[in-house]
Amino acid sequence: MYREHRRRFLDRLRAERAAAVIPTASHKVRNHDAEYRFRPESDFWYLTGFDEPDACLVLLPGLAKDEAPRSVLYLREKDKEREIWTGRRLGVAAAPAALGVDEARPIESLWTDLPKLLSNHERIVYRTGIDAARDAKFLEATTRLRWAARGNVAPPAELVDVAPTLHELRLFKTPAELDCMRRAARITREAHVECMRRARPSVSETELDALLEYTFRKDGGTGPAYTPIVAGGANACILHYVENDQPLKDGELLLIDAGAEYDYYACDVTRTFPVNGRFTPDQRAIYSIVLEAQLAAIAHTRPGVRFTDVHERALEVLVRGLCGLGLLRGTPEEELRGEAYKRFYMHRTSHWLGLDVHDCGAYSKDGASRVLEPGMVLTIEPGLYLAPDDDTIDARWRGIGVRIEDDVLVTAAGHEVLTAGIPKDVDEVEAVCQGRALAQAAR
Repeated sequence: MYREHRRRFLDRLRAERAAAVIPTASHKVRNHDAEYRFRPESDFWYLTGFDEPDACLVLLPGLAKDEAPRSVLYLREKDKEREIWTGRRLGVAAAPAALGVDEARPIESLWTDLPKLLSNHERIVYRTGIDAARDAKFLEATTRLRWAARGNVAPPAELVDVAPTLHELRLFKTPAELDCMRRAARITREAHVECMRRARPSVSETELDALLEYTFRKDGGTGPAYTPIVAGGANACILHYVENDQPLKDGELLLIDAGAEYDYYACDVTRTFPVNGRFTPDQRAIYSIVLEAQLAAIAHTRPGVRFTDVHERALEVLVRGLCGLGLLRGTPEEELRGEAYKRFYMHRTSHWLGLDVHDCGAYSKDGASRVLEPGMVLTIEPGLYLAPDDDTIDARWRGIGVRIEDDVLVTAAGHEVLTAGIPKDVDEVEAVCQGRALAQAAR
């Protein structure tokens, strides 16, 4: 998979007469001398499948007719003493065979090698702004290359961001990538169903947060794709609530926004369900509107549809439902024009999904909303949030927050819901919460 990703990227680099320098991340300090668990930088992982820190991939497309493209990986050398303390290293000698790269070199030689490797390329693809110290070393290396241009070496004329080339490739998922995303979806399904079964009054958000991470890792994932949101009651009206430390209360809803990461590919799912296993009539009314909006948006997802059309379809259903309940007082057409709905629905319906939970890829093209094409994966996540302190609405509605989110692949025939097995029908959700119909939930 990674060799194919490199091949496709090298084809684009050749067309641009560009070389690429793609570094991975370094360990980050959590506090004092404790570090976060390492995760490779997504662009680097996409091209290498290598998850050690302090490495960099240099891709040279081969500009002359008889010059083959080259991939040069810079990484840490084997070090028996350091490996006792910080873990095994692949090492330079083993890297070409293990990773399929053409050549491997010690990371310490990267900055001295770069001027020679990058010579005669008109452009260099490199993303700045992530690591200031690394950017300074990169600029120093390219400065040396410009000084060398006094001889017969042509300096690069342009520094190019990765977005127009590499990120456009990442937007369209290959079958191998989709296998990873489907695996992440299966793991995510088990975690959400377990939370539905375990939630009850007096259980804390913290317990379910821990259950999510345990299930994600137990089933082969690399952990959560992002910090989970486990929001009971009015906490669900805070869009990015992550404290996850309050007890669940009888009669309230619980919103869980959490997805597993598998082989560093993300799943992103939200489900909302009753803590005691039964929706109240008011909760059911709000939930049904959100579910209808989500189903309408999913049904509208297919090639040729504009990205923004998916949001508009969900929004129409939400506004019509709010007007039907009297939460908005005008006609649906008036409320859509006036945007009064934004106090109940303040975010968009979709984002790209892949190695990053908010994945790369442009949302517009030539000044207009992007048209959906096969291979794109997007989330569809409408919601309604009725703030607990909103005294313009009846007290019975206050503090209800509902969001329903699935991951949807655009296919040639229409779409595939990658997370379709996670319960969201009202009766099915209640049955799972009450410990029944788990076989049905597994469909």
